[in-house]
Amino acid sequence: MKISSRFTVAVHCLLFISCSDEKITSEKLAASVNTNPVVIRKVLGKLKKAGLIEVYSGTGGAALLKPASSITLLDIFHAADVVDDNQLFSLHDPNLECAVGKEVLPLLSNPLKTAQQALESSLEKTTLADLLDQLNRKPVRSVSRSSISTVLL
Repeated sequence: MKISSRFTVAVHCLLFISCSDEKITSEKLAASVNTNPVVIRKVLGKLKKAGLIEVYSGTGGAALLKPASSITLLDIFHAADVVDDNQLFSLHDPNLECAVGKEVLPLLSNPLKTAQQALESSLEKTTLADLLDQLNRKPVRSVSRSSISTVLL
């Protein structure tokens, strides 16, 4: 099972925006994420629609609209719109004339709901600020932070 990569791309973008003191273009974000700027613009549009960031057109740039400490991974997960109709699991259309087919979805309902609630509960416990703190504690091995910021930021 895979959840769309928009979630991890959205987290990556928010971390990058939070770490930069200068305007961030979709091209710079795309270089860091290793994707196309069009993908970045779509993700930024979703984050903007969710009220997490402000995007400056023309000259580029983006900024958080809330403190990083009040943005949870669950907020980003929902903003990135990675699941259809807020349902983590897609269900099939079983043959309802079959004894197993008519019972399989009701049997799965509670376990799948519990699994989704567990994921959401876990994501809700981590904020963007938590990730920024962890990022700032990471040792830089072969390249200094200043040279990283010069290259990417």
